[in-house]
Amino acid sequence: MPLVTSTEMFKKAYAGGYAIGAFNVNNMETIQGIVEAAKEERAPLILQVSAGARKYANPTYLKKMVEAAVIDSGLPICLHLDHGDTFELCKDSVDNGFTSVMIDASHHSFEENIALTKKVVAYAHARGVVVEAELGRLAGVEDAVNVSDKDAAFTRPDEVEEFVTKTGVDSLAIAIGTSHGAFKFKTAPRLRFDILEEVGKRLPGFPIVLHGASSVPQEFVKIINEFGGNMAGAQGVPEDMLRQAASMSVCKINIDSDLRMAFTASVRKYFAENPTHFDPRQYLGPARANIKAIVKHKLVEVLGCAGKA
Repeated sequence: MPLVTSTEMFKKAYAGGYAIGAFNVNNMETIQGIVEAAKEERAPLILQVSAGARKYANPTYLKKMVEAAVIDSGLPICLHLDHGDTFELCKDSVDNGFTSVMIDASHHSFEENIALTKKVVAYAHARGVVVEAELGRLAGVEDAVNVSDKDAAFTRPDEVEEFVTKTGVDSLAIAIGTSHGAFKFKTAPRLRFDILEEVGKRLPGFPIVLHGASSVPQEFVKIINEFGGNMAGAQGVPEDMLRQAASMSVCKINIDSDLRMAFTASVRKYFAENPTHFDPRQYLGPARANIKAIVKHKLVEVLGCAGKA
């Protein structure tokens, strides 16, 4: 089975009231942990690569590892560019075999966002690649994304129909109160489900995407802090809110910070308990197992996509 687009995944997810997990990948162990979990749960997958991951691991290496995951698992897997902010970056990803790209022009004006997104859509669609765009701006810091609270903006439902019609985009990331990174909120978050509901009414059957949706499991915060970290106060989106979003028009939920925390907690704990060890397999193996455990939990308990491959 070759890499696939997200088109059929989203059709089934919308009809079934669940969401597909879009997990960010940077290295082999992360890919293996995610795919092993999905293989056991028979879940479709979106593996996504940020601009930072491209620089770190080289998109060719990442693509070949994801292709190996398809061969090993037999799962439908979509390879997605996360937060591409230029036409050139999206074009390069399309040319390098990605099956989905995101053009994030949300920092531009509405008109400029439409123009740039439309340009990417034209190039990608001509080559069988689907496109995600963003309307509204999420606060937070993660990888190359850095948006202050004052610059964040909820998606305006009255703009979504015009945006989708003029751009021809295949899915739309909206801002309803989620936030990038692990330090998301000073108080309990309140997602704007009224905005999500209104967007769903204006775009019936159209797949909506939720960014900044990591839950920041406190067991990982505790381990990281216990072994030299400083993540006091880190908190994420409650999982019951994510389940509610997945039951509505949200077909793709991005998860990155939770994976980083699972990996880091394992490595910190390992070296604290085994300070003289230096074989990477000894500390990367447990980190991979942590990734697998958190992804299985997300697939079954949060996203609802287990058994949907």
